[in-house]
Amino acid sequence: MVEKIHKSESEWREQLTPEQYRIVREHGTERPFSGEYVTSHEDGTYCCVACGQPLFSSDTKFESGTGWPSFWDVVKQGNVELVEDHSLSMRRTEVRCARCDAHLGHVFEDGPQDKTGLRYCINSVALKLQPHDE
Repeated sequence: MVEKIHKSESEWREQLTPEQYRIVREHGTERPFSGEYVTSHEDGTYCCVACGQPLFSSDTKFESGTGWPSFWDVVKQGNVELVEDHSLSMRRTEVRCARCDAHLGHVFEDGPQDKTGLRYCINSVALKLQPHDE
């Protein structure tokens, strides 16, 4: 189990850019095809922008055509939490960082069938790529 990070909203506002805050703390979504990592092919680990928790590997990233970075698995079970999301009159599964509760995106069951069958559809703004060579 991951140890939780607790900060006040003012502490989060000081740490994050306004766009990062809107997405990870207020459960926002970036515009499709606007994110830094949508078409990125760099090797590395995608970490939570708010707390640095490792979340996804470039080895599981794939081109879904949806406009957001997509992954078919997480780096380590327990690093993300899945939460029922009924906002916008939809039934979805929200993906959050297990350490700091940052909103990352959503997971869907239309990913690569030869892998997990999952598509973690994640906002670029919620991620920071840590290259493998560092």
